[in-house]
Amino acid sequence: MAEEKQKVVIIGGGAAGLTAAYYLQKEIREKKMPIELKLIEASHRLGGKMQTVIRDGFTIERGPDSFLARKTSMIRLAQEVGMEGQLVHNSTGKSYVMVNEKLYSMPGGSIMGIPTEVGPFITTNLFSIPGKLRAAADFILPRSESGKDQSLGEFFRRRLGDEVVENLIEPLLSGIYAGDIDQMSLMATFPQFYEVEQKYRSLIIGMKKTKSAISKQPVSKPQSKGAFLTFKTGLQSFAEAIEAKLDSNMILKGHRVEKICRVNGHYEIYLNNGETIEADSIIAGTPHKVTQGMFSDYRFFDPLKSVPSTSVATVAMAFPEEAIKNDINGTGFVVSRRSDYSITACTWTHKKWVHSAPKGKVLLRCYVGRAGDETIVDLSDDQIIKIVLDDLKKTMDITMNPDFSVVSRWKNSMPQYTVGHKQRLASILEHMEAELPGVFLAGASYGGVGVPDCIDQGEAAVQNVLEYLKNNR
Repeated sequence: MAEEKQKVVIIGGGAAGLTAAYYLQKEIREKKMPIELKLIEASHRLGGKMQTVIRDGFTIERGPDSFLARKTSMIRLAQEVGMEGQLVHNSTGKSYVMVNEKLYSMPGGSIMGIPTEVGPFITTNLFSIPGKLRAAADFILPRSESGKDQSLGEFFRRRLGDEVVENLIEPLLSGIYAGDIDQMSLMATFPQFYEVEQKYRSLIIGMKKTKSAISKQPVSKPQSKGAFLTFKTGLQSFAEAIEAKLDSNMILKGHRVEKICRVNGHYEIYLNNGETIEADSIIAGTPHKVTQGMFSDYRFFDPLKSVPSTSVATVAMAFPEEAIKNDINGTGFVVSRRSDYSITACTWTHKKWVHSAPKGKVLLRCYVGRAGDETIVDLSDDQIIKIVLDDLKKTMDITMNPDFSVVSRWKNSMPQYTVGHKQRLASILEHMEAELPGVFLAGASYGGVGVPDCIDQGEAAVQNVLEYLKNNR
């Protein structure tokens, strides 16, 4: 008699869910496991924020545009689905920070704004003499309290002072998380900096000694080979390549999960069309508020209600080369809050990614919206485009309107890892293990916001599911 199949349901078809579906299907096929797999996605497409517009020879990313090459799980998955040949490194070049309406080159040798070379830090005009002297206090200040979580702002202000934080560190970190560094958790975002401080006491000395091994972000000094990778055909093509490897019968798009309950040792998943699906194990690759809503009967998920999410938008603009009279030698800039700008950053995409624009064309990609300043995201496309153009004209002499623009809004899409994030998550996971065995979380709301972080979580969830099913077969 055929062995009864165990049922696994993956909810959410973003990077984490897609990864989990691919690797779990691979395990089932290779080891001939009696497991039935289903992937449920509320929208009518898979890939989450991996969305690309191909138009008039331009390759325009609506969401993330690349990933760090050192995060090898994404490269490995690209190899698995036949996309390795489409990977390209970014072109290197100067990057800048905008402070008080002026562009400054990022000091050479800095890692996420932390100086590791004295010369560039002393000679830069980005900081005043008092600001540089305050940063030097890092050499004598004591370590943070052992094991205590704190905000990124509190940590860096104590070590390096307000000026270094506001002029360099805050613009860089806000560009990654679109968050308020005075609310964001050090332990959940950049624990490596805490570890360096604990080991060496001085953050500057520690980063100088360990930058080759510990650096979790590219050094701002130009390198011969870019630290980032992307796909020539766009990140959406990567998502589509993963989907193409999946059994189409296991994918259910356009169906939203309303509620999940544990009943007699298994799970009942209630969909918005009235259908109910049974599962022995579940991977929830959904945003935290969606997850809380699905498991609303279980009060230990309630802390997820108060986890903030920031709304952001990107504006891509295509121009002919002759439209830019004041071309700047570099690949982009971030904007300090001390500047009268609505944009938070601008990438000269055609320089960073040479495949992204036809010869003789320019592609600029700007970012708007951050914690505490999100109303711009709700404006019309025309209003946002005008605001962005006005900002760019303060820096670059742009004489024409763009040939076309692409505005992409991401409402409440950037989860904020506020102080205590890891402790809150650990408590939820402990309750899940006791009360919802076989249910696992994966995605940007939990263990890292980047696409590779979500891939890592998807892979880990697969191993957790297989171990759980093995023990309950």
